[in-house]
Amino acid sequence: MVRNFDDRPVPSEILERILANGLRAPSAGFSQGWSFLVLAGAEETKRYWDAVLPLERRQSFQWAGLLRAPLVIVALSNKQTYLERYAETDKGHKPEIHDWPTPYWHIDAAFAAMLMLLTATDAGLGALFFSVADIPAFRAAFGVPGRLHPIGAIAVGYPLPDRRSSSLSRGKRPQAEVVHRGRW
Repeated sequence: MVRNFDDRPVPSEILERILANGLRAPSAGFSQGWSFLVLAGAEETKRYWDAVLPLERRQSFQWAGLLRAPLVIVALSNKQTYLERYAETDKGHKPEIHDWPTPYWHIDAAFAAMLMLLTATDAGLGALFFSVADIPAFRAAFGVPGRLHPIGAIAVGYPLPDRRSSSLSRGKRPQAEVVHRGRW
């Protein structure tokens, strides 16, 4: 994950490849209950930061280079799309929200975001997945309907030297601690 960007624009053919690959993500019932708000260029990304990270909070923001990312893609999930899809005749039942042991609307949007992250990296760019800090302000600034839930945002751009996240000092958990074969 990259938190320091050059402000050089992402070429449109790379942006289109990122989006196309994200749209190829798997989704439960082929529901495709995701949406993406693409903010390209300084003017659009500034609107994002103005909404979710007001100027007074930016003074102490430790990742100032993140604000230079020339591309921000916000991934949104739509639960209603899944409820409607699974009410169709080929699925055979009308699920209520309590029938869903796993919120696939969020997972599928995350799959798409992961493909976008991998595509950006494959194209030689840096990328970071991060939370939308102020969802009400984000909704208001961009007119996002209430049925859509922002699961996170992806900053994309040309990476600049970056300081290593302190979280990485923890190291990876050993495989034997997280992989269980045949039984727990």
